[in-house]
Amino acid sequence: MKQYLDLCNRIIDRGHWIENKRTGKRCLTVINADLNYDVGNNQFPLITTRKSYWKSAIAEIIGYIRGYDNAADFRAIGTKTWDANANENEQWLNNPLRKGQDDMGRVYGVQGRSWATPDGGHLDQLRKLVDNLSQGIDDRGEILTFYNPGEFELGCLRPCMHTHTFSLLGDTLYLTSYQRSCDVPLGLNFNQVQVFTLLALVAQITGHKAGLAHHKIVNAHIYEDQLELMRDVQVKRQPYSSPQLIINPDIKSLEDLETWVTMDDFEVTGYECHDPIKYPFSV
Repeated sequence: MKQYLDLCNRIIDRGHWIENKRTGKRCLTVINADLNYDVGNNQFPLITTRKSYWKSAIAEIIGYIRGYDNAADFRAIGTKTWDANANENEQWLNNPLRKGQDDMGRVYGVQGRSWATPDGGHLDQLRKLVDNLSQGIDDRGEILTFYNPGEFELGCLRPCMHTHTFSLLGDTLYLTSYQRSCDVPLGLNFNQVQVFTLLALVAQITGHKAGLAHHKIVNAHIYEDQLELMRDVQVKRQPYSSPQLIINPDIKSLEDLETWVTMDDFEVTGYECHDPIKYPFSV
């Protein structure tokens, strides 16, 4: 929690104003932020200075694991995070490659589970790294990436958190996640939950202990219409202790995650928080 608030204060005190063409808004911006989450000791990085909704974040990462390309599928597992980008993004709505209502195109999990190869086939990145890690193999390339510039026009949004690198030291698994752009008031806590949960899940299904998750952000920003709430409300609140994430121990394989797992298989305990803050969202 401290590192989150430290980043918020750094942006407020030392950020630079940058115009964002996509949203038409200014952002107070810093470059390079590094956060670390202690997954092994289950210090779940859920923000306590406002109420945070963790289930939607975990549902989204489950959707990525399953390779979903339709907002309706994400809604079915418990998150509406893709509704706007699939159905309200004017550039995507005018794209002749869009298949219709709720179509997201080839974004995020589609790239992770079905990366197009030059011979017309597809590569399942996630399956490769799960198989390797389950056998105790780390070839220094246990990487899951969603960033495919050659197919940006085939999807509704370039990935923000785009690459996850797993590293195995002995029987302990580590994760380094890279994010090109981050809306700190709204998106960062969502992404923190996902980085933590991804390491916890992959460690569990590959039979390893979870270590630290390292979260590297290039462009961290606060939108102009979010600044007052962050500066005058959230950073002035005293944080509570970190809660814990409980994952159903019966989840033992990638196939389990692909098929029967629901949000009922996750629980957060010991969560105390301040009142919600309704930050504006930019599409």
